Amino acid sequence: MDEPGNCASCWSSLPAVELDGMKAVICTKYGPPDVLQIRDVQKPMPKANELLIRVRATSVHIGDTKIRRLQPGMGPLIDVLVRLLMRFAIGFARPRRAILGMELAGDVDAVGKDVTRFRPGDAVFASTELRLGAYAEYCCLPENGAIALKPENLSYDEAAPVANGCLTALVHLRRLKIQKGHKALIYGASGSVGTFAIQLARYFGAEVTAVCSASNIELAKSLGALRVIDYTHEDFAQSGEKYDLIYDAVGKIPRKKRKAALARSGAYLSVFSPAGNLKLKADDLKFIRELYENGQLRTVIDRRYPIDQIVEAHRYVDGGHKKGHVVITV
Repeated sequence: MDEPGNCASCWSSLPAVELDGMKAVICTKYGPPDVLQIRDVQKPMPKANELLIRVRATSVHIGDTKIRRLQPGMGPLIDVLVRLLMRFAIGFARPRRAILGMELAGDVDAVGKDVTRFRPGDAVFASTELRLGAYAEYCCLPENGAIALKPENLSYDEAAPVANGCLTALVHLRRLKIQKGHKALIYGASGSVGTFAIQLARYFGAEVTAVCSASNIELAKSLGALRVIDYTHEDFAQSGEKYDLIYDAVGKIPRKKRKAALARSGAYLSVFSPAGNLKLKADDLKFIRELYENGQLRTVIDRRYPIDQIVEAHRYVDGGHKKGHVVITV
């Protein structure tokens, strides 16, 4: 067997016997998509408070690509410092948690002796957060993590990108204190977080202006945007319009522009700003599940790849033109 990769807490309690194997994607070092390799590794065993999940689908999350490349994407000067901090936090030559993957949907295969909320056979969706580990056939997650029963009307493919992207948009919009009647600007509206932010902002009663490229205008309108600005031909900061809240779902709005477009009492938040740090909670996932089951949300999937094509999937996302989500079937 090769190195086990993630769920370090699972491996420490393994008995000294030959264990079942599983297929997983290992990040062998920092670099381009080709550093990802499919290997046979040991199947994890859940601790007393953990679930063993048979992963059915995951995604190429932007966080996975940033870790793989060791490129935070926060600007040239800031990136130098953040890259060094990342090496201390996640590994110098390669990620210590070698199996990437920040979100998943699958079935509970086994539970630890202290687990009470779930049982084998439950279909679930979850965010692994910085535990990672979703690029594998099996993954261990704690019962008290960001995990909930999967919406009954969603496939595994549709549910997998929800637990991180949608949850992030929900927590951030609440942090912005979004209210009915607010004029909201969603920048980067066609991405994984942006497509959810449009829908959630409309659910909360805001008037949404979406900023994206011309090819994504109809998509943004279909998700609930009342107005769509093509950033390649129009500068939202020059229109004279003032917004009650601006949500930068891709972390690219210059400070000067957001100040020009923000109302006097308005609020701004970037998905990558320190104020955007968040703790994902199961209760919020349950709320999102209800929205899905009531037909108030949908998942935008650009492409699907089998796990054997993980390199091609990462290469496509690195191109920077995906719409919504790129899903990996396991």
